[in-house]
Amino acid sequence: MNLPNKLTVLRVILIPFFVLSLMIFDGERILFRYLAAAIFIVASLTDMLDGKIARKYNLVTNFGKFMDPLADKLLVCSALICLVELGQLPAWMVILIVSREFIISGFRLVAAEQGIVIAASYWGKFKTTFQMIAVILMIVKLPVLWLLTEACTWIALILTIVSLVDYIMKNHKVLTEGRM
Repeated sequence: MNLPNKLTVLRVILIPFFVLSLMIFDGERILFRYLAAAIFIVASLTDMLDGKIARKYNLVTNFGKFMDPLADKLLVCSALICLVELGQLPAWMVILIVSREFIISGFRLVAAEQGIVIAASYWGKFKTTFQMIAVILMIVKLPVLWLLTEACTWIALILTIVSLVDYIMKNHKVLTEGRM
């Protein structure tokens, strides 16, 4: 269990604390919202950190390859579902975002069975960045930032769709020909 893997596990452990902080009192207590935002930020930073450390010090493991993307999806999906419950995000947006994650995960599974590793694209990284920024802005829920929150939310949704299309176009041979 190296440092990047410990950071990934920490991210998973933080999820229930994040959800509880955000959902306690139906999100009406600002102190708990700020606590939820702080937990989400720390968890998001572990996402950036674990990958950088793993690559820099050659600490990439099968556990990390499996758990890191899963931990990311659990964190973001948990946040989005909570925001739907709090009435801050329409369910259809979350359905699109979660559907993209399932499709990409399916592609990766099929590719892995063929011995092909499909790396994350820049579009996917931009998507994740905007999703995390949008989530943080929605959690803190500052009226003065409503326009920025809306813009980041829509950009995240557009990048979700663009990254999905890009992913399918670049990797369609995994499904159609069995090899790339």
